[in-house]
Amino acid sequence: MKEEIIHLIKTALTDLKRSKTRTILTSLGITIGVMSVVMLIALGLGLKNYIQQSFESLGANLVMIMPGSGFGGESGMSSGAGMMGGAISFDEKDLATLKRIDGIKYLVPMFYKSGRVEGGGNEKIASIMGVSEDYFSLMNSKTLAGEVFTKTEAASKAKVAVIGYTLADNLFDQPQDAVGKTIRISNQRYKVIAVLEKLGDPDQDSGVVIPYKTTFGSLNPNKTFWTIYLGVENKDDVERIKEEAKTDLLKRYDKDDFSVTEQSEILSTVDQIFAILNTVLVAIGSISLLVGGIGIMNIMYATVTERIKEVGIRRAVGATERDILLQFLTESLILSIFGGLMGLILSIIIVLIIRIFFPASINVFSVVVTLVISSAIGIFFGVFPARKAAKLPPIEAIRNE
Repeated sequence: MKEEIIHLIKTALTDLKRSKTRTILTSLGITIGVMSVVMLIALGLGLKNYIQQSFESLGANLVMIMPGSGFGGESGMSSGAGMMGGAISFDEKDLATLKRIDGIKYLVPMFYKSGRVEGGGNEKIASIMGVSEDYFSLMNSKTLAGEVFTKTEAASKAKVAVIGYTLADNLFDQPQDAVGKTIRISNQRYKVIAVLEKLGDPDQDSGVVIPYKTTFGSLNPNKTFWTIYLGVENKDDVERIKEEAKTDLLKRYDKDDFSVTEQSEILSTVDQIFAILNTVLVAIGSISLLVGGIGIMNIMYATVTERIKEVGIRRAVGATERDILLQFLTESLILSIFGGLMGLILSIIIVLIIRIFFPASINVFSVVVTLVISSAIGIFFGVFPARKAAKLPPIEAIRNE
């Protein structure tokens, strides 16, 4: 059996070497198909990794209170700030209520608005965020230059601002030059006291962070927030604090008016979404593999036609239908495996380059699936021309010109 397999492989390689260009072009369809599947899965995993890293950077003990059904509903994050649309808005009464819960280390209300920011003779659209001084500790924010605002500055409604790296770079010659300069938001002047390090999050990198009480006025006349973050001191207290927060807020709002979610629940939802997304991406990429398989079948049919006389002679000297079938199937399988390996190697090279800018990832699952699929395609689409070759009557095949 072993000798037969080795003989089949050697014979197939010899036949394929006769027309190297055709062999490469035939495998190219499978190469592109495998690349499509692997790259789509890699980019999907990269997006998943990016989202997970963003949440994990906040620490495991994070509880988010949002209007509507939060991340899972129509009135959650997609609605923007709570003051827009029909969703409820939180206010300082809610902060006072939540402060009474034991075990909360950080309490961060967030007001959010998109608006124009002027500075350094330039003007940009930016994310304007009004938060408490705990925001920077909760988000593990690090400064490139300057110092973030303090509790005293937040309480006194100081006109100070901490800006993201990208916004600082767009407004001023160098990001660090922004410290000490003045920017204008809604015709009000703010002194830049710090520039944050680049995070890779467009909202934060192009954002302005100011004390939430400073927004009370032209920016936030209703003195409301669209979400509240709770940083829990002890991981074991997360579930208890979630339930206490729900109970306290239900005294003022209806059950469907808000959601209280912990980080692990969001990550679980992200996993479920990307499981479905990866299935869809594999299905899309498999169309390329299907096209490659049809290409192999067409070329193998042409090969059978060209080698009718050779098949007749082999049959005449004792080769069975099984021998002929295995010969052509082996050639088809080798073409598919060669194309699959080339596609995989190229995908790995491309992903390594992309990883410099984006956390794309190739997992074992995508490698195994693509190689198995490419091999299966070689066998499936190789059966039809191989059967045609095996069924050729020996005498008619020898007579063929």
